[in-house]
Amino acid sequence: MTTTSAETVLRRPARARAAAAGATARRKQGFQHGGWFVAPFLLLFALFVIWPLLRGVWLSLTDANISGDGARFVGLDNYREALDDPLMWDALGHSAFFTLLVVPCITVLAFLLAMLAHHIERGTWLWRLCFFLPFLLPSTVAGNLWQWLFNPGNGMVNHVFGLDTPWLTDKSYAMLAVVICTLWWTVGFSFLLYLAALQGIPAHLYEAARLDGANAWHRMVHITLPMLRNITGLVVALQILASLQVFDQAVVMMDFTTGPEDSTRTFVQYTLEQGFTSYRVGYASAISIIFFVLIAAVALGRMWLLRNREEGGR
Repeated sequence: MTTTSAETVLRRPARARAAAAGATARRKQGFQHGGWFVAPFLLLFALFVIWPLLRGVWLSLTDANISGDGARFVGLDNYREALDDPLMWDALGHSAFFTLLVVPCITVLAFLLAMLAHHIERGTWLWRLCFFLPFLLPSTVAGNLWQWLFNPGNGMVNHVFGLDTPWLTDKSYAMLAVVICTLWWTVGFSFLLYLAALQGIPAHLYEAARLDGANAWHRMVHITLPMLRNITGLVVALQILASLQVFDQAVVMMDFTTGPEDSTRTFVQYTLEQGFTSYRVGYASAISIIFFVLIAAVALGRMWLLRNREEGGR
């Protein structure tokens, strides 16, 4: 081996160490610069999410009232009381029943509206605007509008269809009225997700299917629906999380009451009643934590199913 070759071999580890040190320095420098951009978000996240959550956990272990004075540590007593509270379970049942009605209906309706808007050739922008516009309305506006439409005396729904249904005063129809209002008000968001997904399906797939003799039904079943599987999972997950937290429209439509025979009292409404009507902040915090655990379980379950589906498809 010549002298030049030996020096080159000896220099290689030093060059590798220098290159590694330089890469590490660049990563540290990039992290330092990027950290300044992320810091405001992390600060706001800690201030408005982490701290309230930790504060809520602490309050759930006390008998704190709305004034915040004289809070006494009671351990898990609030949680034991919540698990034995029939009103809490009734409110959770109402929220679950509402979710079971809304999620399938809004998923199917959003898909059908997206298919319609995607294939209409004239006035496409007008149809898309009409389908999405209700979602831009505040919840109080939507609730008051449908409260008037369902009015048993001069409401348009009973008048147009020739009905005499006590939508807002009978427990058999009250939750159904809230569901109808929610479908009209919130379907625009899921419609927009489906429409964007439909526009992302490659056109050559449909052209190849037509050449093979596939009709419209076969193209939808074998191309459209499989290509929309991920967006359908997203829509279902988002709607479950949103529906379990139903509050605004139900309260507004029932004139800030719990509806006929408490039939529309939801979990969120019951929590607010305990905190701001009964002034039991500690107990309200406990049932809020229980609700948070349920919501987190739903979200983690969806992530687990999605991961298993992706792994199974590989």
